[in-house]
Amino acid sequence: MRPGDPKSDMAKKQVLIICGEASGELHAAGLVRELKKLDPEIMVLAIGSDLLRNAGAEVFYDIKGLSVMGFFDVFRKLPKFLSLKKLVLAKIRAENPDAVIFVDFSGFNLRLAKEINNAVPAIYYISPQVWASRPGRIKTIKKYIRKIIVLFKFERSFYKKHGIEADWVGHPLLDIVKPTMPKEELLNNLKLAGDKVTIALFPGSRKQEVKRILPIMLKSAAFIAKTLDAQFVVAKSLQVGWDIYNELIKSSKLDVKIVEGKPYDCMNIADFCLVCSGTATLETAIMQKPFCLVYKMGFLNYLLYRPQVKLPYIGLANIVAGKEIIKEFIQFRANPKKIADYAVRALQDPVKLQRIKDELAKIKPSLGEPKAANSAAKIILKTL
Repeated sequence: MRPGDPKSDMAKKQVLIICGEASGELHAAGLVRELKKLDPEIMVLAIGSDLLRNAGAEVFYDIKGLSVMGFFDVFRKLPKFLSLKKLVLAKIRAENPDAVIFVDFSGFNLRLAKEINNAVPAIYYISPQVWASRPGRIKTIKKYIRKIIVLFKFERSFYKKHGIEADWVGHPLLDIVKPTMPKEELLNNLKLAGDKVTIALFPGSRKQEVKRILPIMLKSAAFIAKTLDAQFVVAKSLQVGWDIYNELIKSSKLDVKIVEGKPYDCMNIADFCLVCSGTATLETAIMQKPFCLVYKMGFLNYLLYRPQVKLPYIGLANIVAGKEIIKEFIQFRANPKKIADYAVRALQDPVKLQRIKDELAKIKPSLGEPKAANSAAKIILKTL
């Protein structure tokens, strides 16, 4: 593709940011805020939702419904992705931005990078997890991505080994993962007892994940309730409708409180968490809350996906630690009784709980320094 005529040096800078999921948009919004602090005149076009709008971006396509879970979900939404790709390419031709910034969402973004074919500088923030699966994508990154910014120190080493210079800025979650209220305030708001064991459930940020994983977590909670005098909260994603949570919880016949959009407050009141694989595992680790990972996908998707994974763990906490400090209950092992037994044993063993907390405490210092989004914004503006 060919963009428009080159802009003069006096023209306002303009970037286009593309993300496709809630976790990526959280970081994209932080980046936009920092870009605008450093250059108040910069214009930001985006694929996102209210998070990016509130950060000051002009959102021209809403990401709701874009997230996918597994190959067959990708195939089902293929027409939507093809239509979106045409829209983005048309937007680039019309606006001629100074750069396109990709945020995670690698299945779509790397294909788009090929289509752009270096006509506009491509910058990757929250880089594809090529170190975990599908390492063949390295060739695409090397050919079509001008600048890559990574969150984990080991990612910089990985890319360097493949002849790619990556800038490590640390993890933006260090600035984000903070409760918004005292523990007692949320307990009072929810009418929960301060002296009871509190268990928080984090079933994911995608509709498909919640529908598949929340029932497993609720069954685990029911088993836990048979042994412990426990109370339960579910952290609701802003991206998933209330009807899904209400229906699943009603069918479980458990007394469960739902808290929307306050994951760190849910972690703060919890003695133990059940967490879906993804960013939430790292967030829970930063909060130093004992937890276990629960994940399950469709059987055929699992058969296609599992051979591509090159690491022994899928939880970011374990990947960063380089060993299993958090128990992972994946696919066939995502058995409610086994999950409940593990949680109960941990909660009844103060030494075990403290050992988990001590291991989690070692993760935070390895994530770099605070103000990662600010560092990334400076790199991007320098690149422009």
